[in-house]
Amino acid sequence: IASTTMAYVAEIPAIAATNPFTDVKESNSHYIAITELYGQGIVSGITVTSYKPGQDTTRGEAALFLAKALDLDTKNVSNPGFKDVPTSSEYYGAIAVLHAKEIIGGYGDTFKPENTLTRAQLAKMLSLGFELEQATSTSSKFTDVNKLTDIATKRYIQTLVDYSITSGTTATTFSPNKNLTRGQLATFLYNAINTTTEEFDVIDVQ
Repeated sequence: IASTTMAYVAEIPAIAATNPFTDVKESNSHYIAITELYGQGIVSGITVTSYKPGQDTTRGEAALFLAKALDLDTKNVSNPGFKDVPTSSEYYGAIAVLHAKEIIGGYGDTFKPENTLTRAQLAKMLSLGFELEQATSTSSKFTDVNKLTDIATKRYIQTLVDYSITSGTTATTFSPNKNLTRGQLATFLYNAINTTTEEFDVIDVQ
């Protein structure tokens, strides 16, 4: 694949992984991603000692973690005007900057930050956020993706395959309409950072 023109992700010095989460064991397939990104301040737990890797990701959480992964300025932002995202929200800055860059959108005058996010929706966010060169093919090794009617979504998912950001939920499925878990979000971000900075080794899960 052609090299990416990604310009946002900052080179972050490698540091020893730390793990305060009692529910993230070394046997967990997302362990490396969660601990590495936690150590860099990109992901955070539900509580000080709990990450809940199997819990569904919300739109607000995904926006917050993605903005941090892209090292975006979340302070000097313009208010996108979402009624359910007040300036006091922990997600406000991330949602505002990602919306301004047309990486995410809302539902009219709402964003619905507490709603869950699907794996297909994250594929779009990653492709646009990391400025990956979009796949030209809509034919996928994933049988469930081939059944989709939205061509753009099929290309976003294929783009992640081309960059080795995902290997699917199985060899032949991506589960595009399935809710994204917090563990999967960490691994997607970890692998996306690797494709643009070569800081990590890609993890062959999701």
